[in-house]
Parts: sequence; C-alpha cells; structure tokens
Amino acid sequence: MLSTFQEFSKQYKDITEKQLIEYVSRLHSPAVLKEAMAYSLNAGGKRIRPLLIYAVLSSFGKDPAAGIPAACAIEMIHTYSLIHDDLPSMDDDDLRRGKPTNHKVYGEANAILAGDALLTHSFQLIAEAGHPSVTPEMKLELISQMSKASGAEGMVGGQIADLEGENKELSLTELEYIHEHKTGKILAFSVLAGAVLSGAGEIERKHLERFSFHLGLAFQIQDDILDIEGSEEKIGKPVGSDLDNHKSTYPSLLTLQGAKKKLSEHIGAAHEELRNAGFESGLLHDITDMIGNRDH
Repeated sequence: MLSTFQEFSKQYKDITEKQLIEYVSRLHSPAVLKEAMAYSLNAGGKRIRPLLIYAVLSSFGKDPAAGIPAACAIEMIHTYSLIHDDLPSMDDDDLRRGKPTNHKVYGEANAILAGDALLTHSFQLIAEAGHPSVTPEMKLELISQMSKASGAEGMVGGQIADLEGENKELSLTELEYIHEHKTGKILAFSVLAGAVLSGAGEIERKHLERFSFHLGLAFQIQDDILDIEGSEEKIGKPVGSDLDNHKSTYPSLLTLQGAKKKLSEHIGAAHEELRNAGFESGLLHDITDMIGNRDH
C-alpha cells in the first residue's frame, strides 16, 4: 500500500500544484499581485489538506478529480495564513520552506494583499466548481463550512488565542484549544469536504469528524516535536522558534517523551475512528501514519 500511496500522493500533489498556478494565471489583476500569490503557492509543502480531500473521495469510491477546486481553495487559504503568519507584526519570520518569506521579496503591503487575494479567491473556486457530480447544495455547504473553519470560529480565532498565549504558561486544555482551531479546523474541513463531495452518511461523517480532530492535534504535536528535534534543512526554517517566542508547546507542558506519547495516542485514536467509519485500510490510514512519522 505504501507504493500505492506514494503514487497517489505524487499524482494529486502534481495536479493540485499545476491547477493552483493555472487559477492564478487566469486572474485579471496587477502582475505583481499574481506574482506574489504564485510565489507562495509555489513554495512547496506536503499538500496534506488537498490529499485528505482526494483520499476521502477515493475511499468512498468517488472520482478524486471532483475535489480539485475544494483542494485548491483550502490550499489557498492555508498559504494566505502562512504569508500573514510570517509578517513582522506576527511571527516575523525571514524564511518559509527554505525560501525568503513573501514580505521579504514583495514588501509587507504586497504580501498582505497577496494573502487577502488568496483568501477571497478560494471561495470563488468552490462557487464555480464544474465537476458534474458537484451539486449546488454541496457547494453551499462547502462554502459555509470553509468560512467557519478559516474564520473567527476556526483558524483566525486560534491564531488570536496563540498570540494571547505568548509569554504565558498555558494549560494543556488551553493549548489544545489553540491547536484545534489554528491548525485542526482547516484539516477537519479537508476531511469534511471529501465527505460532502462523496455523499457520506451521518454516521460516517461523525467518525470522520472525530478522525480529523485526532489528526489535527497529532499534526501539531509533531510540529512541536520537530521544533526541538527537527533538521533546519528539512523544515526550511530555524528550529527552536517556539522557545525563542516563549510559546507553550506540548513538549514544554508534557516533556518531550510525554509529547511523543500523546502523539502516539492521537495517531492510534485516528486509526480507530477510520475503522469505525468502515475503512479498515487504505489511503487515509497511510496519511495518518505519514503525519505521525513526518520529519518536516
């Protein structure tokens, strides 16, 4: 199954990256704006969120191509959040995935506007999705859920809580709130989007929702671990930034070994929810293992 997953991952990662640039190239807008948008979209990355959409569709026996607009939309939102996270007023980072951050290349004003453009264009992609299996009702639910996942009740709310938590000793509950919202809600939307486009039933959705909750926390715990043990070359930015920014992390609250134990618990729970949803094996299990074992 590993080779099958690797082939699937490469195929749909390539499709997504090609389509992202195609969407931007069609825009009737100033050249510098399109360049700044494409610069960060081209910065690479694991494309886990798009892969989750395609993997859910495939697990239900549906055409993964039906998820291309939603996959590109969520990747645009993720990319906008990274551009804004790197700004001097936020995390003030000079590098992202081994390349100068957007504002270092295009200036702060253009970077902010590139992020704004990516965010707003993402909704247009779903509204104009043309696959024959995607109904107007599906588009409406996707737009509603993506707004919730990326806005004040989701990612942006988590980012605010993260900023407020700097230089404070947070409890585990407070830390989980930050990561469930800042990182987890967008991952959860990716899983939900695949379920919506697949016509999944209520029980299947319930287990997939729980799956995505555990997966989102596992993703962030591994991020915190890599900030201590990771390779700067592989991560693409300096390690130890959480410590430098005086942020509470899973290792700081639980010790490094405790964080690794918590990671294993969430990965195990994610696998269990997939089995409860009727998926004994397959791409979603492979993505779960990849998130638990990733080195960047």
